[in-house]
Amino acid sequence: MQRHEILNKFNLLGAAASIALLTGCASLDGRETPAELVETTAETAPVILPYMDASLSPEARARDLVSRMTLEEKAAQMYDKAAGIPRLGLHEYNWWNEALHGVARAGHATVFPQAIGLASTWDEDLMLEIATTISDEGRAKHHYYASEDVYAMYGGLTFWSPNINIFRDPRWGRGQETYGEDPFLTGRMAVNFVNGIQGD
Repeated sequence: MQRHEILNKFNLLGAAASIALLTGCASLDGRETPAELVETTAETAPVILPYMDASLSPEARARDLVSRMTLEEKAAQMYDKAAGIPRLGLHEYNWWNEALHGVARAGHATVFPQAIGLASTWDEDLMLEIATTISDEGRAKHHYYASEDVYAMYGGLTFWSPNINIFRDPRWGRGQETYGEDPFLTGRMAVNFVNGIQGD
């Protein structure tokens, strides 16, 4: 199998998983399933659609959900702001936010020093601990907003962080958001930040 074929398969799998993770679980949060999403058998016993069935594998659920979506609906789910798909029970969302040194714009949160200051510590364990705290607070905020049926900007789990650009030109106005000019240091800090945010 050629390299581009392998990458295309990974891209397709990643897209399907993203759609399932970002939208397919919306109806599995303990709320009732909308009546129009429940199929009935000849005996009129309700049957939950496969993508809503938590006992199925994520791959099977993603495949089923994607098979029910139009091309336009699929494309609309691939960025941070997407219209809902009421016929599938999917909420709209605009989950963009930043969490470079704390969860931004979503109410009160712990604020840590700016990234370039954290990098100056060279403390990878500290970075992991900070990112884990940011992750915990971000998830708590997301669950709160979801429990209130709020799917607006800043209430989700799409954090555009960290900034791993190498800062070598002081004229760049966002240099303080980076871990500095050293690629090794940037790599070490970024790995620990991402592991903490993802809960790995």
